[in-house]
Amino acid sequence: MSAAGARAGRLLLWRHGRTAYNATARLQGQVDIPLDDAGRWQARTAAARIAARYTPTLVVSSDLSRAAETADALGRVLDMPVERDPRLRERGFGVWEGLTGHEIEERWPAEFAEWRAGGDPAGVGAESRAEVAARVGAAVREHAARAGRDGTVVVVSHGAAIGSVVADLLGQAPHWRGVVGMMNAHWAELAADRSDAEPGWRLHGYNLGPTDASSDWNAGPDVPAEEDADSETRDPD
Repeated sequence: MSAAGARAGRLLLWRHGRTAYNATARLQGQVDIPLDDAGRWQARTAAARIAARYTPTLVVSSDLSRAAETADALGRVLDMPVERDPRLRERGFGVWEGLTGHEIEERWPAEFAEWRAGGDPAGVGAESRAEVAARVGAAVREHAARAGRDGTVVVVSHGAAIGSVVADLLGQAPHWRGVVGMMNAHWAELAADRSDAEPGWRLHGYNLGPTDASSDWNAGPDVPAEEDADSETRDPD
């Protein structure tokens, strides 16, 4: 079998919905944080869009609850089981987990600057980008091979993990920064190259999602404005 024949036809790398740590700009890493109310709405809304746009044949998620909850929303829409794979967890950030960027910068200014510049901070217990790419990349390739060339695999993971594995699948170095951060409950779409050319994947879209579902995706669904005494006369015919 050729390298192309061992890949799924389409791969969706879907980031989990919003959590309280996302809302307060805290670094999550591998801390197990559930979705908040807005995140559950995001997961349901994005799941409906994915189910309408694609035909998933396999759904697999990180075992961290925020990704598992997001994946389960799609599983319910599709009426299909969702698998868990701990290799799809977020990048571990060691002692930085649970802290805001300001808190990290205040206590580890040099390491924070190195991280923000695309490097790997030393001495804080964080995984390197190369380690994350290898871990998540192995899992993604394994699931893609299981699905076959006509399959569509949805992998539900995390922001830094997805950024690292996209670079890996496109044949880029671990420190490649060619894509921006992904919004909650948005996804990347890749398709397998049908030849034996490398890299074997082509990026068809990044940060895709139902951003027209509300005026502010991160705030949750729009709430109808309350009528007041001036409503009828503010914009008269």
